[in-house]
Amino acid sequence: MLAKLRPAWIITKRELKDQLRDWRILLPIAILTLFFPGLMNYTANRIIGFVEQYGASLIAERFIPFLLMIVSFFPITVSLAIALESFSGETERRSIEPLLGSPLADWQLYLGKLLASLILPLGASYLGMTVYLWGLMRDGRWAPEFSFLVLIACLAAVQALVMVSGAVVVSTQTTSVRAANLLSSFIVVPMALLLQGEAVIMLWAEYDVLWWFVAGQVMLAAVLIRMGIAHFNREELLGREIDMINFRWMGLVFWRALRGQAHTLREWFARELPLTLRRLALPSAWMTLLLIAGMSIGMAAVKAMGIQPDALNLSEVSQLNESLLDDFRQFGFFTVGGVATIWWHNLRAVAIATLAGIFTFSVLGVIFLVLPLSLISFLAGAASLGGIDPVTFILAFTMPHGIFEVPAMILSGAAILRMGATLLTPAKGETIGEAFIRAIADWVRIILAVVAPLFLLASILEVYFSPHVAILLLGGG
Repeated sequence: MLAKLRPAWIITKRELKDQLRDWRILLPIAILTLFFPGLMNYTANRIIGFVEQYGASLIAERFIPFLLMIVSFFPITVSLAIALESFSGETERRSIEPLLGSPLADWQLYLGKLLASLILPLGASYLGMTVYLWGLMRDGRWAPEFSFLVLIACLAAVQALVMVSGAVVVSTQTTSVRAANLLSSFIVVPMALLLQGEAVIMLWAEYDVLWWFVAGQVMLAAVLIRMGIAHFNREELLGREIDMINFRWMGLVFWRALRGQAHTLREWFARELPLTLRRLALPSAWMTLLLIAGMSIGMAAVKAMGIQPDALNLSEVSQLNESLLDDFRQFGFFTVGGVATIWWHNLRAVAIATLAGIFTFSVLGVIFLVLPLSLISFLAGAASLGGIDPVTFILAFTMPHGIFEVPAMILSGAAILRMGATLLTPAKGETIGEAFIRAIADWVRIILAVVAPLFLLASILEVYFSPHVAILLLGGG
């Protein structure tokens, strides 16, 4: 294994030498690693001095670690230009041909570039944190625990790995540095939002929770590296001349994939729809397992959170009776408008889940679809503490409309999972764009032909029959 990695390390050393000779790279990094931590030190001292006047030292103690995380993040963000330039810059300068003509395997070349793009930003991040901590400890303002330093070091490492691996993927799919820099917003903005979430947790001093962020980003980095290696193609990189959006080509690919070999609507339903369902068989199995896992997590969360039997007033559920039907009518039940509202809500939820899944390799999309059943399971677990059978509770709130709604959720999630798998696994004879358009066509086909009708049937049952079933199962008559 070490012998196979040695050629990649040769590429890494070559790239590092080039970076260390370029003052346009070294100067911004030097400023961020030396000046910026000093500025954060000054800010921390001013904040501590201000809040201590009012006896709020706890606020300062939690704000200082947050500034440490900011110090570690900024050098990585600015140094991202190194990763964005890794392939697109050499393509633009026409210096990529000798490199791609080397006897190295594609994965060795890709890994060498990735390591070279990672080492300098991560080193700058650690140097900046060292300068910041040295200033704080010199003034005697704050001394971190060793476990906290390990946590911050791991956070910085995984954030650098995620951003750099994403940037290298962008660099392999563009032909100019300008295009790569424009697309970098899809990396920087999500990471900035993630940083805000980490900041909230850090200000609440729930440091153990941040280890889950570390684990999640490790998996995301693995996905991005897998995606980059899978889609790295020398011939395509050499043959691509300019980045352009061809809407006509995209429309043709989408229409051909959506229509398939069918010539009539009947043939489309008889031939193309079964083929799509067959392609979604494995993702559907995974989605079913994820729904079951989500429900299990919802039930387990009741015990983990120490919910008390009367915390959610679920004992009043046993007092449901027919008089509550008037309350249901106030919310649009037993009306055609209520059917339309619930149907549109379900379709909109699937659309939002799909959009979220596109930008997160299906992760957020699946979470959005699993969350409702997880919440119902959580309430069922809480209801069981009050003497209500959890299975009866789940059936009362999911039947009879769940007969159609749950399969629709499974198929929707399967289509979203297939989109994510398409990004990670290259299709033979197809570009990443063409394969992804075909996956979108499968999503549209399954939504129009199966999911939307199932949601409509589920909405009719939910509006006209589910309230009666809930009262029958949980009420007193």
